[in-house]
Amino acid sequence: MSVRDLISWGRNNGNQVSGSLRENERDPFLSLQREINRLFDDVFRGFGSGLPAFSASPFLGKGWPSIEISDSAKEIKVTAEVPGLEEKDIEVLLDDGMLTLKGEKRSETEDKEKQFSERFYGRFERSIPLGAEIEEDKVDARFKNGVLTITLPKSEKAQAQVKRIEIKS
Repeated sequence: MSVRDLISWGRNNGNQVSGSLRENERDPFLSLQREINRLFDDVFRGFGSGLPAFSASPFLGKGWPSIEISDSAKEIKVTAEVPGLEEKDIEVLLDDGMLTLKGEKRSETEDKEKQFSERFYGRFERSIPLGAEIEEDKVDARFKNGVLTITLPKSEKAQAQVKRIEIKS
């Protein structure tokens, strides 16, 4: 037996099915093309009109502003990056366990010669379910250098519901 007998040349011998999906699945170029198509589909899914600069949902559809949430036994802290905005441009609402950030970023200039921009302008709204009872009268919101930090203290009842579970080896 020679090495040439081990290489599949597309001929139909007893243990090969020529032209079948099985043979195509082993083709590395076809697999690469399928993977690239899947990646493009994942990236552009939910854009609506295509590119982020022209889409109603910027930043890969994840929502704007970008946020971080930390949840401790005593409080929930939400930090939102809102560069280019001022305190007066943002509204923070707390209603029935849902924190909502809304506002509008306005363009500073009317540049009629501008042909392309990746900057986001317009109204935004971001809702965050809190999942815990909050002491609404003690909520604190601070704004500094384009970063909004909201501290939401949990109620005594919510703090009492936290149960530490022992990990056994």
